[in-house]
Amino acid sequence: MEDEDRSAALENTIPGLKSFTLRVPKINITQEYRQERFAVPGNPNSLRCKRFTMLTAMFLAALILITVHSQETEETITYTQCTDGYEWDPVRQRCKDIDECEIVPDACKGGMKCVNHYGGYLCLPRTAQIIVNEREEAAAESTSGRNNVIRRTPADPQRATPNPTHQIQCAAGYEQSDHNVCQDIDECATGTDNCRPDQVCVNLRGSFSCQCPPGYQKRGDQCVDIDECTLLPYCHHRCVNTPGSYFCQCNAGFQLASNNRTCVDINECDANNPCAQQCYNILGSFICQCNPGFELSSDRINCEDTDECRTSSYLCQYQCVNEPGKFSCVCPEGYQVVGGRTCQDINECETNNECREDEICWNYHGGFRCYPRNPCQEPYVLTSENRCVCPVSNAICRELPYSVVYKYMSIRSDRTVPSDIFQIQATTIYPNTINTFRIKSGNENGEFYLRQTSAVSAMLVLVKSLSGPREHIVDLEMLTVNSLNYRTSSVLRLTIIVGPYAF
Repeated sequence: MEDEDRSAALENTIPGLKSFTLRVPKINITQEYRQERFAVPGNPNSLRCKRFTMLTAMFLAALILITVHSQETEETITYTQCTDGYEWDPVRQRCKDIDECEIVPDACKGGMKCVNHYGGYLCLPRTAQIIVNEREEAAAESTSGRNNVIRRTPADPQRATPNPTHQIQCAAGYEQSDHNVCQDIDECATGTDNCRPDQVCVNLRGSFSCQCPPGYQKRGDQCVDIDECTLLPYCHHRCVNTPGSYFCQCNAGFQLASNNRTCVDINECDANNPCAQQCYNILGSFICQCNPGFELSSDRINCEDTDECRTSSYLCQYQCVNEPGKFSCVCPEGYQVVGGRTCQDINECETNNECREDEICWNYHGGFRCYPRNPCQEPYVLTSENRCVCPVSNAICRELPYSVVYKYMSIRSDRTVPSDIFQIQATTIYPNTINTFRIKSGNENGEFYLRQTSAVSAMLVLVKSLSGPREHIVDLEMLTVNSLNYRTSSVLRLTIIVGPYAF
């Protein structure tokens, strides 16, 4: 029972072991004593034997105590198996943790990273940070040997009373301090670790761990870069992998937000207006527009003057003049611009003109002319404004029209035909008379046609287009015949002034 209790106690002090056997030499210290109890009374040899036996027993008892004490400190421990998650390290003569992250393929799924832990491993998000607590025991730090290993201080050493002359034995990974305390050996600081150059040494209580730096993961015994861009959608637009890290990039027209992941629109119009005139921001870009009278150049940024006069021939009635950013319309002499585009005739007769006192001013499209106030020629005499009469008392007048009336009119150049342009009508109507109308002169080229519209009126029709500037004088005659066969005639001398333009 005592051996079993001792075995159980030792098992509790050495982590990482499931079972072991403890061999302690057994010494029989009762044999001589039993013989002494059966000595024959009254036999002197028995008494001497008794005394000799007692001395021998005392000597052997002292020797046995020394032997037992010595063997208690040199117990032989035989390991049968390390606990789950550990394996035997023949170099350090102890159970060491198994790094499942190296030997288990795809230990963690779903983009999780594998972190080795004492007796097992953890699957953590890749953004998790590992903080090593120096107060935690290293579960893999068992300090027992295979065959004859001296029992050592537990993995969590207790403070002892300072005694520089007292030598203690510490577990592997610990050393004795000046205060006789087993303190951790920082293998990372002392350079006694066996981590690869591409690994990071992390000190643990009684041991150390070789880990990959952030952005790397173990693949076999090497640290390989983690391509974060193939895992989760960290970046808003584009992800660029770098050794041990990554960074995000944005498309043109965007910039990284303060979190270095999200892309926000750049307002190019506010930052530095790139447009020559007007700038409008849109998502991820901008557009330039020009003021009226300008158009975007091929670079879509600068503005060029629009030659409105070249693009359209209907902007102005007469002539279009291009200007930077606009255009203007001009009219020929004798006209003025109305409404910015239309040309309107200037009535010079209402303003300043050069006609004499004995002349009348007649305005036409694009100019004016001066005609005599008395247009009558012998033998005609002026009876009213523009009306000349040949007196019947004058024999010459018998063969001439009784009256000549002077009229003036203006038409635009290239007027559409046929077109009614002037109406002639009898001023005096006599009973039992017949009136006929004809073009007496001025129609040698057949530009006109006189159409009688009633018994006392007729319409002059333009049948050929006339181009100006020019002047036509047409005599329109009205013949009157009564029931007594009395004939008389009247002439209307029409002066037609054709303007130089079609407006």
